[in-house]
Amino acid sequence: MALPLMPEPPASAPAVGAADDRDEHLIERHTLRDYYVMIRERLWIALPAAVLVALPLGYYQMHVTPMFESRATMQFERPDKIVMVDQVMDQTPRSEIDINTYLQRLNSASLRAKVVESLTPAEVKVLQRPYLQDLPPGAVPPSPAAVLGTVYAESVHGSLIILITARHRDPEAAALVANRFYEQFVNYLMAKSGGSNEEAVAFLQRRALELQKEYEEKEHRLQEYKKAHNLISLDDSLNIVTDRLKSVNAARTTAHLDRLNLEVYFNQVQSFRQEGRDLLEISYVANHGTIPGLKAKLAEATQTQSVLSERYLERHPRMIEVAQTIKLLRDQMKDALDLAIADLTASLDKARQSERSLEAEYARQEQEQVRLDDLKVEYHALEDQAAVAKNAYTQVLDSLNKTTTAKGLDYHIPVSLLDRATPGFKPYSPNAVRVVRTGVLVGLAVFFGVAFGLNLVDDRIKSAWDVESFIGAPLLGIIPDLGGVRDEDRHQLAIKVKATPGVEAFLSVYSAVKIQSKLDYPKIILVTSTIPGEGKTLISCNLAGAFARHGRNTLLVDCDLRRPMLHRHFGLANDAGLLAWAEAGANLQGDLLANPQLGVTKIADSLFLLRSGGHSKTPTEFLENPVFGQFLEQMKRRFDLIVIDSPPVAAVSDSLLIAEHSDELIYVCRFNRAYRKHVRQFVRMLRDSNNVLLGIVLNGLSPRRIEYYTNYRYYRSYKKYYGTQA
Repeated sequence: MALPLMPEPPASAPAVGAADDRDEHLIERHTLRDYYVMIRERLWIALPAAVLVALPLGYYQMHVTPMFESRATMQFERPDKIVMVDQVMDQTPRSEIDINTYLQRLNSASLRAKVVESLTPAEVKVLQRPYLQDLPPGAVPPSPAAVLGTVYAESVHGSLIILITARHRDPEAAALVANRFYEQFVNYLMAKSGGSNEEAVAFLQRRALELQKEYEEKEHRLQEYKKAHNLISLDDSLNIVTDRLKSVNAARTTAHLDRLNLEVYFNQVQSFRQEGRDLLEISYVANHGTIPGLKAKLAEATQTQSVLSERYLERHPRMIEVAQTIKLLRDQMKDALDLAIADLTASLDKARQSERSLEAEYARQEQEQVRLDDLKVEYHALEDQAAVAKNAYTQVLDSLNKTTTAKGLDYHIPVSLLDRATPGFKPYSPNAVRVVRTGVLVGLAVFFGVAFGLNLVDDRIKSAWDVESFIGAPLLGIIPDLGGVRDEDRHQLAIKVKATPGVEAFLSVYSAVKIQSKLDYPKIILVTSTIPGEGKTLISCNLAGAFARHGRNTLLVDCDLRRPMLHRHFGLANDAGLLAWAEAGANLQGDLLANPQLGVTKIADSLFLLRSGGHSKTPTEFLENPVFGQFLEQMKRRFDLIVIDSPPVAAVSDSLLIAEHSDELIYVCRFNRAYRKHVRQFVRMLRDSNNVLLGIVLNGLSPRRIEYYTNYRYYRSYKKYYGTQA
């Protein structure tokens, strides 16, 4: 299986910080083939989405309310002459501007309103007919203006023909509306010109009779309504009731105040009687009837008695006479007080009765006003209908008079009806062809939108452009998807001298590493990735095998101490290795290659394996121990190259600790797995550890995807060349 060679690495890879600064300016350019592959990759996502949108849309459009279309065709006569008779001008259009003016008139709201006014009750019922079945019981039918439908006029290019198209839920209503628009347009031309012909006169006479009957019918209905509800005029009745309410309210307020005043006096009288106080201190009592006069006489008699008492004794005739007078006045005063209290009680009862009477009258007037308000809507509706009918009738009579007056003028309307609108009993909507066309277009829009949109928002590593332009690191190579290779052979492809699929890919990575590396042997290369499952162990094994295959004495070290895997891929037990050596004391003396705790195993020519020797949940204690670095330095004296398989940097911090003892780094990214921003972040962290990043290996692409996701033309040439060799 032929695989693409690596592109020539750039002279100097752009710094990660520089890539950060120009994120917004990085643009990946695609060819038509690239877009084809995008669609192919997301076919089974975009296609169901398009179907789920297009089918319900088509279903909805096919189940809309059927609409019928009817069309009237009229033609203007060619310009002939101007009639010079008393300001009468020929209305024949002489330019495209005139045609457009008439079109605007036909599409205007004023002409639509005249059409509505011209409809007879029978015609209104035809318009309302398809809407009645949707009305709930007792609901008022829609107005003629609301059920007139859609009407538009358009001209036929290069001619004097105008088409009037009406659309309605009823075919007969559509034809009626189209023809009525033509008639009202002719009426407009006649009214504008001031002239008429015999046809126009006859037409206006017919309309006058129709509108007269309609006006009389609505006026009769209004009069019957007045009689039924005992109304002369609703507004006059409302004004009368309102005036009565105001008068009764004023009288009620006065009676209420009078009653309150009398209750105050009455309560004072009761309180004074209980307390034994003089009732003459109450103003109402003191000023009632003869009490003021008796009070003055009593005061005068009392004063006279006081003066006489200084001169005479009690038995003196003068003193006896004054005493009798005082007694008589006091008896009269007592009778006057009783009379005042009785009068106060009677006045209070009368005031209360008057207030209750006024309250009852006010309530009756309020009920009458409510009744009249309830009648207002229906009354005004009948009154407005009568007024509209009268206005329409008056306008038609006025037009008829003007037309009859100008009957003798040499003038005719410059428009004729070519084809009257006839009912079309086949609905124009829903239209199956148009629905299918719309569904296909919407489906295609959703299909391509989903395919390209998902590609736009997908931030995972997928291409050489992501590696070299976005992350700013060299692309060391592309490893195809090795799903067709047996598990036991996958990690030893570079060791076995066979034409096995994938061998050339690892050899190309080996070549790129040699080109990128600036350090002499011996050295340590650390292989890591972002997350588990990206193939760093696969790359480590085959990269070490490639160097060993080319004569370099290579040691492959399993430093993934949490989840060691290398021993499984080479069929060995994990009973010896780094952790076992560390538990035995980490002795650096003697021949380390022969140390049984380390268990360095030769697995191929020039290739040795150092296992993890178990697994640990806290390997950082060992990795941070100086003995680990000393051990690696001793191994560098025995081997040309040490390849370290380390844990993913996003999962644990072990790789950062191992990187402190490494010379160069190789970063593995699996296709469509890790996110670009995460990779760039961890690459920057590894670079900060003063290691040389040789580049990134893109792993897991299918042979079909390799050409698309690299965007390098020379991959195609390589594939053709080596495909022929194979």
